[in-house]
Amino acid sequence: MTVAAPTRPATAADAVDGVQPEAVVEPSTVEEASEVLRAASAEGKRVVCRGGGSKLGWGNPPSAVDLVVSTARLDKVQEHAEGDLIVRSEAGVRLDALQEVLGKAEQCLALDPPEVGATLGGIVATAASGPLRHRYGTARDLLIGITVVLADGTIARSGGKVVKNVAGYDLGKLFTGSLGTLGLIAEVTFRLHPRIGALTGAAMEVERPDRGVEAALALAHAQLAPAALELTWPDPSGPGRLLMVAEGMRSGVTEQGRDAAKLLEPFGAAEVIEPGASHPALEGFAGRPWERGDAETATVGAKAACVPTELAGTIEDLWAVAATHGLQVALKSHAGVGVTYLALRGGEVDTLAAAFQEARERLARRGGTLVALEAPLELKRKLDVWGPVGDAEGLMRRVKERFDPGGTMSPGRFVGGI
Repeated sequence: MTVAAPTRPATAADAVDGVQPEAVVEPSTVEEASEVLRAASAEGKRVVCRGGGSKLGWGNPPSAVDLVVSTARLDKVQEHAEGDLIVRSEAGVRLDALQEVLGKAEQCLALDPPEVGATLGGIVATAASGPLRHRYGTARDLLIGITVVLADGTIARSGGKVVKNVAGYDLGKLFTGSLGTLGLIAEVTFRLHPRIGALTGAAMEVERPDRGVEAALALAHAQLAPAALELTWPDPSGPGRLLMVAEGMRSGVTEQGRDAAKLLEPFGAAEVIEPGASHPALEGFAGRPWERGDAETATVGAKAACVPTELAGTIEDLWAVAATHGLQVALKSHAGVGVTYLALRGGEVDTLAAAFQEARERLARRGGTLVALEAPLELKRKLDVWGPVGDAEGLMRRVKERFDPGGTMSPGRFVGGI
């Protein structure tokens, strides 16, 4: 395939879940990306899009990969409209680099997925988020404009750089979480917020999931406007920790931590975290539970979702499954929204697969879901990382057919092998 964009032979480091591509191409403009995908489509080449690669292992293994299209050269912040609290950027810009630019104007993009090296396009494509979603929402909520390149090279744009302009916003929603199966995300426009100020909060140990969730919901329904509500349980045999984080001007947030501690008195003694203080509860609170542990042990990193009122039962279900199969389990929950990240480790691949399937069935009875994010390739071959999605799968297949009729974009990686 001959294109103007820089192209090199792929190496083992470019493999996607064990599938080796032929080449890696790095377009530096939207027009070059269009040329690349047009040529790939014409030659029937299967394409995987890559940003920083921090979440390239998410999803099912691709059925085939011929070409990796990297956004490494799509790395320009194109416009920062400070007065409108808007930024327009190419998709290959790293989140940490963007925050540095925005910080000079005392502004930020209120997204905090913990994966090191994450790019804006990758965050949107995987719908990645962190604890701040409690207050600010997810990428889907903050995205107000998007430019994509479809499989046939068509460049499509929707939305705009004015918050109230919602024309074409559905395109942004469709591509958020699509894992590159609909096309390449080339540019994104986000709504911004004033830079996050001093952090304060309250932390307390909790002995049982039901008490921890009750305490978290009491804070969520109070007049505190927490930025994050985290319930962390590194080991079922010990206590958990509930952390409420508030942010803002130092003079304003001090009282929020103290008020939170008072609200928590019926549940136990809470420790106030003073603004600017270093505290163990704040260290790495946005991280994933599978980031730590023995690298030699097979680990499944997963995301469970339920309504917040089912969170305590979800935690207990996950503990019960781990105990039945002799596995270790660590949990970190965004308690106010019912999202839990968990690590299962300690067993053989067959044991992990059986435990995962049992946990998925238990959570389904609560109306919840369980998706495997990080997992050994051997385990991915034994289960569908996404799980059933019911009637939604038919709609997803129709959308895929509309945007990528040749099935060349990230084939097999999404729900139902789409």
